[in-house]
Amino acid sequence: MPDHESRTGSYTTLAGGPDFRHELEIKRSRFITVLRRAGTEEAARDLIAGLRREFHDARHHCSAFIIGPDRDIQRSSDDGEPSGTAGAPMLEALAKRETSPGVADLSDVSAVVVRYFGGVLLGAGGLVRAYSESVSSALSLVPLVRRSRLRICSTHIPHTAAGRLENDLRAAAFVMGETSYPGQHAVLRVVVPDDAEAVATASERVLSLSGGTAMLSPEGTEWVDVPFP
Repeated sequence: MPDHESRTGSYTTLAGGPDFRHELEIKRSRFITVLRRAGTEEAARDLIAGLRREFHDARHHCSAFIIGPDRDIQRSSDDGEPSGTAGAPMLEALAKRETSPGVADLSDVSAVVVRYFGGVLLGAGGLVRAYSESVSSALSLVPLVRRSRLRICSTHIPHTAAGRLENDLRAAAFVMGETSYPGQHAVLRVVVPDDAEAVATASERVLSLSGGTAMLSPEGTEWVDVPFP
């Protein structure tokens, strides 16, 4: 999870879960694309290392990754293919992928394309197209989520009233964080946009739904996965 200061409040990344795999055959060569959500450079390189072990008999394990809310870490490798024919087009496919019309903000993603040579030379142009298409095809199928820096607010409420208030807030379309039960009171957490108006609106709703017994207090901010509508 990115934890450094960011200039942006949201970006798009892969939904959580196992690595996503997709394979293309182009002129008898196999191109196996593996995508992983990776919030650190170490995690991205772990994918590359793991696939080198798994596909140890493949000729090439080309890679590209983009990391950080501001996409400030970008790396690629041709891994033995002619310079500029694999890693660069893979990175471009990641960087220019539109996650909504006119918006290219995909990050925290590592892509590796494992190639088994099929005996037919593709030429520089053919390689560029093959590696770009491999990543683009995989991205068109993988589930994505919005990742947003949101304000966490909490309220302490008796256990007997916690379930009802949580259900009422969910019914009012609030995003709920994790509820905890540290003592005599439950702690409900509400996730709202990181601005004063949103916090004030949530506070008023909590006060109203609880009959004036629960007060909402702003806490810190966290990066939170938000499904696309």
